[in-house]
Amino acid sequence: MKETWQQALGKIANGVYILTTCHKKEINGMIITWVTQISHDPPLIMVAIHPNRYSHQLVEQTGYFALNILAQHQPELIKRFMGPVPSAKFKSLQWTRGSTGCPILTSSIAGIECEVKGSQSPGNHTLFFGQIKEVQVFSNDEPMSTFDYSGTYLGKD
Repeated sequence: MKETWQQALGKIANGVYILTTCHKKEINGMIITWVTQISHDPPLIMVAIHPNRYSHQLVEQTGYFALNILAQHQPELIKRFMGPVPSAKFKSLQWTRGSTGCPILTSSIAGIECEVKGSQSPGNHTLFFGQIKEVQVFSNDEPMSTFDYSGTYLGKD
């Protein structure tokens, strides 16, 4: 049964993003695919982050995160943000601090900065509800989806 639902979940298209966050001088970024818009007024986005991720701790501490939308032609950013050392992830990348302090990757399609307005933990991931505070659009490239990324997490052990 589990293999069947994992196979079916693999057929659901999601975007592939780099979620960035900060707390004081600490910054981090992680690959994230479990993202969705949940409200238009106010504009709210939900992201799911496992509690063992360093970014989870930073989002809880600061109350902010940013979504950097990746283009189909940016698989090198996926590899970069798989690493465990936060400072190495941003080395030699073009980025700037947004109004929330979160890193915004200027080579991405867009950066969306959010303020956390609530969270819930209905399963093994925390759902953070972020209200959009700032948006920067850098290109009109085609966005990357989970169909372009072989590392999509489907709940496998």
